[in-house]
Amino acid sequence: MIKTVNRVLLGLLGLGLFVLGGAVLLGGLDLQRRWGFDVPGWWPFRGPADVVLGDEGRLRWRAEGWWWPTVIAVLAVLLVLLLWWLWVLLRKDRLRQVLVDSQDGTAARLNGRALEGVIEGDAQDLHGVTRAQVRLGGRRTAPVVRMRLWLEPHAEPERILDRLGRDAVAHARDSAGLDRLPSEVSLRGVRHRAHRVD
Repeated sequence: MIKTVNRVLLGLLGLGLFVLGGAVLLGGLDLQRRWGFDVPGWWPFRGPADVVLGDEGRLRWRAEGWWWPTVIAVLAVLLVLLLWWLWVLLRKDRLRQVLVDSQDGTAARLNGRALEGVIEGDAQDLHGVTRAQVRLGGRRTAPVVRMRLWLEPHAEPERILDRLGRDAVAHARDSAGLDRLPSEVSLRGVRHRAHRVD
């Protein structure tokens, strides 16, 4: 959801800047003198000597009592929205706890970092894996594992994914008492310096 909102907002902002830039560019090209074509009468910018915000536009509402409170309120709302947007983008989407059904009508809480550590350890023990990084996302009742593995050059990705599903993820799913534990795995190769063979 956050990614969709982020893309829509960035798209609308980019479109608005593109339209504003195009209007200024067309107004500043002096089309009448160069090609005999003039922009319509309602066009906001009408020549190279025109400014984006003239004296009339800047001074029109200054004498009104409602002008400055309105400007300050709009800017304050924009600042709050931008800070919220920045906070949403920068916060870590990490699940802190997983609810475990203890079979007696109550739910126990499992530390998310502990579960991440167990999966990381099992993944790093696999042959051909040099490093593993695990993050838990989703909801407390339906966690999702996001895993990044760094593989050695001789590693077999298909075999590693099979062992990962049968061992590391299955072990974490069973120990947490979950019906299912969806996983997203990203594989990367470890870069090595070239070896010279004589």
